[in-house]
Amino acid sequence: MPLWISLTIGAAFLQNLRTSLQKRLTSELSAIAATYVRFSFGLPVAALYVAVLFYGTGAAMPVADSEFLIYCLIGGLAQILGTVLTVALFAYRNFAIGSAYVKTETVQTALFGFIVLGDHLSLGAIIAIIISLTGVMLISTNRSALTLRLFFTSLLERPALMGIGAGAFFGISAVSYRAASLSFDRADYLMPAAFTLLSVMIFQTVAMTAWIAWREPGQLLATARNWRVSFLVGLTGALASMGWFTAMTIENAAYVRALGQIELLFAFASSIFLFKEKATRLEIAGAALVVAGIVLLLFTR
Repeated sequence: MPLWISLTIGAAFLQNLRTSLQKRLTSELSAIAATYVRFSFGLPVAALYVAVLFYGTGAAMPVADSEFLIYCLIGGLAQILGTVLTVALFAYRNFAIGSAYVKTETVQTALFGFIVLGDHLSLGAIIAIIISLTGVMLISTNRSALTLRLFFTSLLERPALMGIGAGAFFGISAVSYRAASLSFDRADYLMPAAFTLLSVMIFQTVAMTAWIAWREPGQLLATARNWRVSFLVGLTGALASMGWFTAMTIENAAYVRALGQIELLFAFASSIFLFKEKATRLEIAGAALVVAGIVLLLFTR
């Protein structure tokens, strides 16, 4: 099995865990503060990872240039905005509409990858992404009692626009991170990906600390009071990012994000085997489409 596939599956699993933990914080923290802990508490983990690679493997430290820094700034800011929009959706009663539209990230990543890096997708890969995206939509709409008709007729409502915006920002960040890592033009991939991750998280932590200190100073103390859950969010988020960044350095970001939709299958399996919930025919059909799309992607990319 190619390394990028293993890394993506592991990252998707950890991201699903991180999202579950982050939802617990929304009752105690604002949307921005709940986003902030993902970066601030994850920064030490990213720094430790770079140190282990540098001292443990002897990998040379990359030298950042203006191109690298620009891509890091764009990707880091886009990820912050995408995460804030996603977390903010939890406050809406019909947040499921927006959450479903966030899943368009895979299609938007493919578009941005083509525009920025000239990454091309095979016809089979395009079909695979559409198939898996359809499956994701079926599962998302069924689990929230959201009909497909309501899904499409709600396109201009605020949650839908927020979801599309979040998907766009996540697509921009994925492509920017791949571009930043590739800007070093090195044969190895672990250190470029790790250094990119660390650089991005430093920017995100500094920027969000300054913003929260200015706009929501009380939230800094609130994150400290909830340090146990915040630490777990930061840890799982950083570990997931290690997988995402490395996989996107190795392979086309659109392929990585498309395979990353397996995250929804993890949540689906948990509801059945852990919480003993019954799956509907629509959910089973959706899961089958996600699997079919992923298998087709792996064979036609």
